[in-house]
Amino acid sequence: MRALKIMTITVVLTMLAAGTALAGKTLDKIKERGFINVGVSEGVAGFAMPDKKGVWRGLDIDTARAISCAVFGTPDKLKFMPLTSTARFTALQSGEVDVLCRNVTTTLSRETAMGINFGHVNFYDGQGFMVPKDLGVKSAKDLDGASICTLPGSTTELNVADYFRKNGMSFKPVVIRNQAALQEAFYGGRCDCVTSDTSQLAAMRVVSPNPKKYVILPEIISKEPLAPCVSHGDDQWYDIVNASVIALINAEELGITSKNVDEKLKSNDPVVKRFLKVSEGIAGAMGVNRDFAYNIIKNMGNYGEIFERNVGKNTPLALERGKNALWTKGGLMYGFPFK
Repeated sequence: MRALKIMTITVVLTMLAAGTALAGKTLDKIKERGFINVGVSEGVAGFAMPDKKGVWRGLDIDTARAISCAVFGTPDKLKFMPLTSTARFTALQSGEVDVLCRNVTTTLSRETAMGINFGHVNFYDGQGFMVPKDLGVKSAKDLDGASICTLPGSTTELNVADYFRKNGMSFKPVVIRNQAALQEAFYGGRCDCVTSDTSQLAAMRVVSPNPKKYVILPEIISKEPLAPCVSHGDDQWYDIVNASVIALINAEELGITSKNVDEKLKSNDPVVKRFLKVSEGIAGAMGVNRDFAYNIIKNMGNYGEIFERNVGKNTPLALERGKNALWTKGGLMYGFPFK
């Protein structure tokens, strides 16, 4: 009996030690390397695209910069790696990138069979259709028999097949290897229609040769909760990525912006004080400084600021907040408390 107890204690201690070692492996590598490897889209206006000077800009890019602020206290400790929809998960699973910030839809199969952990949603979207105006189509129900361009390795393939089958319609799939080729194929007339998340369709339209030539149809055929994601097996790294997005959302709810965050440090509101400087226990478990949320908001602003400067009404995409408004304003953005 004594031998059995000793064996049991040994096994438990071994498992705990292994878990502790596993928990910080990604963060340790990142700190030793000095930057975070981030998988991003090949080029989606408003979300992830280099500007004229070659600097990456967009909502997903700012999400990655927030994670950098949490880890390093500065937004620029990043290396961006453009990835196709078919290569993105392989790059994540192989450790080539530490996190994906590239319009990735959270799904059950990806969370389980593919071994991926999704952080908090940073953009709620849905799949739609875009067609040339001169095609005369007013509704997706008018697309029976149409040729439709889509990317491989994405949720769009299954969604469009389900939609047409459900409505007793047929279509001709035109599967294109990457985003640049997809746009070229659609603008060149290889297909009647292109389907993707509506935000990506809006991004495609603004970079087209003639944006007024194309229309996004009214039907939304799926739920596409987009979020940064990491591989299974490192809860600490997942916590950092998750909390970075939630910090952006909570800051907006608390009325903390990049402009007033220093003044908010003097606030007597216990919730604000706890948010801008979390407890030593929480910070220690995450492997970050107590002021990680302050560093995020000081450098990047809150979620509303990030949304508006990248895809909001005063940008070429001119997207409404809609589902991406705070829960207090009729949207779905809701972050857990920092306590």
